[in-house]
Amino acid sequence: MSEINLGIIGGGQLGSMLSVAAKKLNINTIIYCDDKEAPAQNFCNHFIYGDYNDKDKIKEFVDKVDLITYEFENIPYETLNEMNKIKLVLPKPYVNRLIQNRLTEKDFINKLNIRTTKYVSVEKRSDLEKLVDFLPGILKTTTMGYDGKGQYLVRSLKDLSTLNIDFSLSYILEKLVKLKKEISVIITRFGINNYEIYEPIENIHEDQILKYSKIPAEISKKLFDESKDWSIRISEELKYIGTLCVEFFVDRNENLYVNEIAPRVHNSGHLTINAHNISQFENHIRAVCSLKKIPIKKISNAKMTNLIGDQIVPYRKNLKLNENEFFFDYQKKEIKIKRKMGHITKLV
Repeated sequence: MSEINLGIIGGGQLGSMLSVAAKKLNINTIIYCDDKEAPAQNFCNHFIYGDYNDKDKIKEFVDKVDLITYEFENIPYETLNEMNKIKLVLPKPYVNRLIQNRLTEKDFINKLNIRTTKYVSVEKRSDLEKLVDFLPGILKTTTMGYDGKGQYLVRSLKDLSTLNIDFSLSYILEKLVKLKKEISVIITRFGINNYEIYEPIENIHEDQILKYSKIPAEISKKLFDESKDWSIRISEELKYIGTLCVEFFVDRNENLYVNEIAPRVHNSGHLTINAHNISQFENHIRAVCSLKKIPIKKISNAKMTNLIGDQIVPYRKNLKLNENEFFFDYQKKEIKIKRKMGHITKLV
């Protein structure tokens, strides 16, 4: 087989782990990122720094690669679409365009007769005053935003006077569910009805940032099967190629709701690196590069802990680990509050 040069857009920790997985498969990775300090440059074969609208830099990138994938969804659709005219982009740009907007994403899911929380479009402040039935709720920007950014908890109409909301942006208001727990399902689709799917992962967030993930999730057989079934249906409908994550809410009455789709490898799936024979990252590389699909097997139950901000410091100072613990340093130079700096996976 001839050498494959895989382009990856985005140079954060996901791009780093994709590069590590690709190297294991003897695939070269070329990272394109708008962050000069992007940590993935420590793991890839070649790094190109440039804005996502810089046509010259993008041409330099496209000329060096055989095909393209990406590590995050907030890349301009126009950029991905232009790249796709020259070199294959997977997942396809239309997937990103759909999922970049929370309204179109929710509409898509509901058309599959898959349950989401109740939601409604909000274009101006006066719209909110008519939406008492959706309160308490979370007001989110329809585009951009992650780890809690661009999100506002609205418990009652009184909150509107205290929240500094920029109504030059469009929003979606999602009714709060009486949350019991959150789970996610990682699936890699290789083609029509051809996929590998990991068991549901149970997640705990702190300050709207993922803090802990574990397998097995403490859920019923019904929720186990339903979450996997819905994830398969979503990936099939999208004609998706690569690794996808579906995030779910479980309410106190054991009802399942899709919260979001992440068209990429996902933080909650980091534990697959140590807990399975094939990680979510390797599976993504295998799928987009049309390599052989290998059945996944769980090696061990596991718990993953994100290291946020200065929680990384003791581990960088060689804090002693047990033999069943694995430390991942994302090699980000600047430690910031609420920034994911690394993670620990413990096999249990």
